[in-house]
Amino acid sequence: MEAYRVWAEIDLDALAWNLASIRRRIGANRAVMLVVKADAYGHGAVAVAHHALRHGVDAFGVGTSAEALELRKAGVRARILVLGTIVEDEAPACVRHGVEIAIHSADRCRRLQALARRMDTRARVHLKVDTGMGRLGVLPERAMALLELVHASPNLELAGVMTHVSAPAGALDPHTHGQMGQFERVLAAARERGLLKGPVHAANSACIFTGLDPLYDMVRPGISAYGVLPGNLPGAEELEPVMSLHTQIVFLKDLPAGAPVGYGGTFVAKRATRIAILPIGYHDGMSWRLGNRGAALVRGARAPIVGRVSMDYTTLDVTAIPQVRVGDRVTLIGRQGERAIRLEELAHAADTIAYEISCAVGQRVERVYVGGEDVLPRRRAQSTLQRSPEPQPSAGT
Repeated sequence: MEAYRVWAEIDLDALAWNLASIRRRIGANRAVMLVVKADAYGHGAVAVAHHALRHGVDAFGVGTSAEALELRKAGVRARILVLGTIVEDEAPACVRHGVEIAIHSADRCRRLQALARRMDTRARVHLKVDTGMGRLGVLPERAMALLELVHASPNLELAGVMTHVSAPAGALDPHTHGQMGQFERVLAAARERGLLKGPVHAANSACIFTGLDPLYDMVRPGISAYGVLPGNLPGAEELEPVMSLHTQIVFLKDLPAGAPVGYGGTFVAKRATRIAILPIGYHDGMSWRLGNRGAALVRGARAPIVGRVSMDYTTLDVTAIPQVRVGDRVTLIGRQGERAIRLEELAHAADTIAYEISCAVGQRVERVYVGGEDVLPRRRAQSTLQRSPEPQPSAGT
């Protein structure tokens, strides 16, 4: 019997390997801002951040101020940037704890200046230029005015200039080159006026592995550090999965032909069928869309998911697998013996992206950290997990 109902094993040695792979691609002198938003894509931001610092990561990117403050509370003293935006009431805590803030407008700039003056300190900010994402960020034609405003604000310090690439294929997509052309024009004007300060950064995982040039002063890898590249981009074979997801069988039931399984009876047994009940559901991150579509590994064999995934339980057809017992380990993501299910495969079965699957792994799923004893990353495993044969939809860093 396993110790947990549901658990995710986080391989810190695989994380170290992936960071080393990223470092080989970007060179020794370029800084790395590891993206740990959404609890490090479900892997556990605090543990990931502390281990990443041992492997040369210089800074961390988060999605919210709460994520930044969680890292500070856990003793992370490295640079932390809220990549998106903050709401107004979050600003004092960010400034107080040295969290760097992306700015998108003159109004935010003025409010941060007033706040930092009242607090008798300086707020560190990054100018975000919208070169084609169409969300946050200042438009290129307004970027110089905002830089001038930061320069004229005595309680603000420009800590960097960035943009956000929108194409999942990175440098392989012509749209990315258009974005970089706009970004370059902003940077050139800033240099000419003596306004450029702090690292320039644009490259996410896709850009790092597709050869974006230039990579500027700092890169922002996210999903690649966790062993996944969107859409099977070049270099995906260099990476090792960091997360595996497991549960155990809590009940076995023998059903006669014609018996339905689960809500709505979407699966009906065509023959006498042995069903294994797993204590994992969509509250734990097991996508509802995997009902009658996904699979899991039991005793080293694949077992199809049958019936709908519910909030707390998932059911497998284990009729063809001999000697299945209550308490047997079930692997949803990862390896058992010679067989493996990758995060990308599970995402493909759910008609979604790998990011959503890992980020959805819920708080009641125990994180179990393995490896990490050595500062140097381990030697590459001789056998790697089989990748899904079909390209995946993708987005993100």
